[in-house]
Amino acid sequence: MFCINLETNDPYFNLALEELLLKSSKEEYFILFVNSPSVIIGKHQSGHIEVNTKFVTKNQIPVIRRISGGGTVYHDLGNLNFSFIRQCESGKQVDFRKYTRPVIDFLKQMGVDAKFEGKNDLKIDGLKISGNSEHILGNRVLHHGTILFNTKLDLLRNCIRSDKSCYSSRAVASNPSSVVNLAEKIGCFDDITGFKAAMMDFFLKSYSGTFPYELSEIEILQAESIALSKYQSWEWNWAYGPEYSFNNTFKIDKTPYFCKLLVKDGLIIESIISGSEKMKNISKKLVGCRHMVKEVSDVFMQEGLFLISELVFNFF
Repeated sequence: MFCINLETNDPYFNLALEELLLKSSKEEYFILFVNSPSVIIGKHQSGHIEVNTKFVTKNQIPVIRRISGGGTVYHDLGNLNFSFIRQCESGKQVDFRKYTRPVIDFLKQMGVDAKFEGKNDLKIDGLKISGNSEHILGNRVLHHGTILFNTKLDLLRNCIRSDKSCYSSRAVASNPSSVVNLAEKIGCFDDITGFKAAMMDFFLKSYSGTFPYELSEIEILQAESIALSKYQSWEWNWAYGPEYSFNNTFKIDKTPYFCKLLVKDGLIIESIISGSEKMKNISKKLVGCRHMVKEVSDVFMQEGLFLISELVFNFF
């Protein structure tokens, strides 16, 4: 198994590399990487339903869809990501316990008693430190997970939407859990860099047939191409998810309004806004518009209603 210690913090590249190595190689890999602040949603989720659109927009935190299922997670420079890409026997590809066992063993050596709980979580004293998901491609499996080391938990909570009552969809929903940073339970590392290096060293020494691996120039270029064409695209990150409806009531200058949107493939296909005649007319112009903050703002601005800043978020 090739072991890759990625130095880049680019979430687009790192997700693209996982897909590249899963699909274009027959080798097996273990990968460690740390991403810059980003919200990573599951393949079958809807971005606006899972994330706090207002917060991530104002703080310019990207929302990126991964190829595996499961729920939404927050990444930042205090979160360590690990990935296994393996060949598996048919019918035995899905095995969350198998791929979290090395992590549990490593933490045990560090004096931390982590347990596998639920479907895909690692917890310490009932608090979640790791979520995991998998993607199957024939007899190959991509298993990846997070380890909260010293993540900014206030940002994590602010990025995830807590009240989803305005939305209705068949999209996969996240199951929020109480979390804790591993740094609060372990005192032998000054930062995540040391923690990451120790985990890679443990894996190389504890498992036979493991070797350090440096990406080739061709692999880097191929991953960069996938990152640009797919993982940075609106079509993948926002339009891919299931259709959903959005309903909300709000006030503008003390006037009450009601909004109902139906969104399919990322586009508003039905729009109703009541409260004023002008709003009723503008609602028609939202049809065909991307359900994105900039695009919705542009429609209202073109009609002389400057719903930038706070007001536009009534439609998300």
